[in-house]
Amino acid sequence: MMAQTVLSAAIGFALVLLSAALLLTVLRIVRGPTLPDRVLGLDMLVAIAIGLIAVIAIKTGFDLYIDIAIALGLVGFLATVAFARFILTRGLAPEQSAEAASTKKRPPKRGKAAQAVRRKRRGVR
Repeated sequence: MMAQTVLSAAIGFALVLLSAALLLTVLRIVRGPTLPDRVLGLDMLVAIAIGLIAVIAIKTGFDLYIDIAIALGLVGFLATVAFARFILTRGLAPEQSAEAASTKKRPPKRGKAAQAVRRKRRGVR
């Protein structure tokens, strides 16, 4: 009987901590100043949801929840990779995009160098 009481208290404590972490993570996602902060918050949100599902699986004794948590982990990982790829390709931070725009080389408009650039774009040698 003592083990059941300890397990019940631990489950309750874990649910309270995970719920608080969930609320703080949602706050970070809403207030995040940059896109990478929000992506990191979403990744953390998935991890907390997996923890909540695992605790509920222990509480109810229903083993199917573990499979659901594993599937959520896989989907969360793929979403994080997709967001990271988006940030690398198109979602530059405002200070980085302004810096990149100022250092970008412009192709020449006239002359042999311009003709070479146009041929290169067309694939003609």
